[in-house]
Amino acid sequence: MQVIFPILLIIFFVGIIFLLRKKKIIFQPDVSVEKKLLQHYVPFYQKLNEADKAEFLAQVQLFLSKVRITGIDTLVEDIDRVFVAAGSVIPVFAHKNWEYSNIEEVLIYPGSFNNNFQLTGEERNILGMVGDGALQNQMILSQQDLRNGFLHDYNALNTVIHEFVHLIDKMDGAIDGIPELLLPQKLIKFWMQIMEEETEAIKQGHSEINPYGATKKAEFLAVVSEYYFKLPELLQLNHPELFSYLDLMFKGKKE
Repeated sequence: MQVIFPILLIIFFVGIIFLLRKKKIIFQPDVSVEKKLLQHYVPFYQKLNEADKAEFLAQVQLFLSKVRITGIDTLVEDIDRVFVAAGSVIPVFAHKNWEYSNIEEVLIYPGSFNNNFQLTGEERNILGMVGDGALQNQMILSQQDLRNGFLHDYNALNTVIHEFVHLIDKMDGAIDGIPELLLPQKLIKFWMQIMEEETEAIKQGHSEINPYGATKKAEFLAVVSEYYFKLPELLQLNHPELFSYLDLMFKGKKE
């Protein structure tokens, strides 16, 4: 009995360590599935060279292994996981060793929802949001709009990129449309001036940018970031100065 007990104790602790280590891995990615979906549906990935594709895929897998993706009244499929992860990687891909410190779980609703997170009734106009308070470190997305952002390449809309830009904006302490981690301090006042000018043009009906971008400075940043990643050539043609600042933020390019 004196010999068996220590052995059983060792087995018990080894089992606990194994479970704790296993718990850290939220989801075990399948590289072949993810690579196929990225190549088929994500233009940003398609345009990369082979080395960058490998790096992008590795970041997608890392995200999926750390962040829970949970379906609420819907089944989360591989395509949803890959689209969420791609939306997290795209805005920061040029910023090596980037790590989100403010996301632990993504909740997927089947469609749009209201402020009370209801899927039926009136005012179900929310496509995605970054959680706060009790929902701190969570993101909520409409599954339908998550998919549409990558399946429809003819518009400047991508809900998951929009929400991850909010998270990037939030990492400096405030969601205010000024991503201080991506923009040099000396250029902030010029960025604020561009935001004001472009917002006024939207309000006056002189801009094709999504009107939602004129509701708040934070929404302006997220909306034009969608535009930048979905239709970059058109944004550069219509708003060259705005494009150059977004290029600086997301690629580190100088004007």
